[in-house]
Amino acid sequence: MAIKIALAAALLVALVALARATTYTTIVTTIDDENNPKQQCKQMVQGRQFQACQQYLRQGSQYQEGTGMRGVYPIWDEQQVKDECCRSLRNLENQGCECEGIQQAAMKAQQQMGQGQQSEQVYQRAQQLPQTCNLKTQKCQFNVIFM
Repeated sequence: MAIKIALAAALLVALVALARATTYTTIVTTIDDENNPKQQCKQMVQGRQFQACQQYLRQGSQYQEGTGMRGVYPIWDEQQVKDECCRSLRNLENQGCECEGIQQAAMKAQQQMGQGQQSEQVYQRAQQLPQTCNLKTQKCQFNVIFM
């Protein structure tokens, strides 16, 4: 009986030693997305429609030569649409999120129009918006693939 107790005690000591030898600490580092400026901008523009910017971007690709119309909107209306678009982008300017707003508007405009040459024209016009609106950021980079 004493041998069994000694054997059990030795086995217990061996298991404890083995457990301590294989125990390790895992340190997990997470990036707080709330402090990531790019993520903050995405959250800020998410859900916003930027309808004036979408309309402005679509107008540039829907010009019907000789009709004096850009899509269904008269030419004189384009200035009002552009001004409203620029106002909405300036609201994002203090946070440095105007490019995300432009990209959101361009993506929505592209979705409404479908693929093709007009889609490419939407993004070309979107790249000009910072200068058109006289924003602090003068160039926005978009990762777009045209099909």
